[in-house]
Amino acid sequence: MSGTPSIVELLERLARLEARVLELERDNAGLRRENAVLRAENADLRARLGQDSSNSSRPPSSDGLAKPAPKSLRTRSGRRAGGQPGHQGRTLRQVDDPHEWVEHEPAGCGECGGDLTGARVAGVVARQVFDLPEVGVRVTEHRIVSRRCGCGHVTAGRSPDGVDAPVQYGPRAQAAAVYLQQALFGAQARTAQAMSDLFGVPMSAGAVAAAHARAGDALTDSEFVDQVRDALASAGVVHVDESGLRVAGKLHWVHVATTGKYTLVWVHPKRGRAGIDAGQVMASITGIAVHDAWAPYDTYTPAAHQLCCAHLLRELTAAAELAPRAVWPGQAADAILRLKTAADTARVHKASGINPDLLAEQTGLFHQAALIAVKDHQHEKSKTGRKLTALGRRMRDRIDDYLRFTVDLRSPFDNNAAEQQIRMVKIRQKVSGSLRTLDGAQQFALIRSYLATTTAHGRNIMNALTELIAGRPWLPTATATT
Repeated sequence: MSGTPSIVELLERLARLEARVLELERDNAGLRRENAVLRAENADLRARLGQDSSNSSRPPSSDGLAKPAPKSLRTRSGRRAGGQPGHQGRTLRQVDDPHEWVEHEPAGCGECGGDLTGARVAGVVARQVFDLPEVGVRVTEHRIVSRRCGCGHVTAGRSPDGVDAPVQYGPRAQAAAVYLQQALFGAQARTAQAMSDLFGVPMSAGAVAAAHARAGDALTDSEFVDQVRDALASAGVVHVDESGLRVAGKLHWVHVATTGKYTLVWVHPKRGRAGIDAGQVMASITGIAVHDAWAPYDTYTPAAHQLCCAHLLRELTAAAELAPRAVWPGQAADAILRLKTAADTARVHKASGINPDLLAEQTGLFHQAALIAVKDHQHEKSKTGRKLTALGRRMRDRIDDYLRFTVDLRSPFDNNAAEQQIRMVKIRQKVSGSLRTLDGAQQFALIRSYLATTTAHGRNIMNALTELIAGRPWLPTATATT
């Protein structure tokens, strides 16, 4: 019996085992907590990896080679496909007064070979070729003659305005350089090469930069910006947006305010109120300001606010991917798309509003989806849960601003007008890289404002730039616009 453990030894073993069990339970609890954290982080990383331009605010250019299959969020507008009534087409058509006529006579009869000289004309088929003439630089020498009077005084002739150097580029040559750099997003060196290849104008990258600076200075000294600001301030609807822009190796922000017909673009080191206020537009808007849900825009009054529903649809797409079993993202998306279709139809038929019963029904479904989102996710501690809860609360609290387009048909569904102007600047950065100086970036933004506004008013860009370089910029009439 000596090998049998005593009661004391058994109690000691039991105590050690209990202590070990407690230690293992603590370790297990710690591992569970770590595992929960890692699972949440993994879910968040997978969600980020799954983001693209279709379910976030990322631009399509960020999708890389693995672009998602196209999936438009647009619905039928009720209009027929193709050009709409009043749209001016660009189909190549014959003109009544060609610059040159070239007649091609038959050499002889195709049947018997007889001579057709003086024979009766049986018909003429006209075929017109549109081509560019050979272009070359035109050099004009201005000879400033001096003459000596009988009294001994020498008087020199007066040179034309703007002709003040032994050798210089004329307004059209400089305008062409600015056109290639601004409208076609060419870098300075490539623009200089294009000027030589296309027009036979020898031009350095420095000369291109000088032409660009001259155009920017001409706009700064003109009334153009003030007139555009006045037009934006009195407009019924103004689209605003902002995006990052690399300037001098640092992150800056390009801001835009546009009605579609009047556009102002500016660059500032800050994204928030300091950057917005630099444009001197947002605080003056008395109509509807259309933007994404970025908080600083909401601090400006008395403007009414329309939040971009295209942004919201992408967020709802992402929410459906993050919470596959959730019904509320699809319900909210279906509701706003039905409301969009109703608003589009009302505009086409020039109705005063959409069907009240439809409006009440779909608004209720949207609001219900927002409440469900908050209820289902507000207790989740993961980053994904907090993100979904924040989306639901924003939909709930800002429902009037999201659905303003349903009660005021002036208000648009999305912020595409501003995003299109921002996209032009982003293309410039993608093609030519970072802008070197803040002054250069601000000049670039001013000229973009000028081109967007002149184009929207039906002005020829080349002619508008020539007038600008010559010191006579085209100026809009600052009136209210929709």
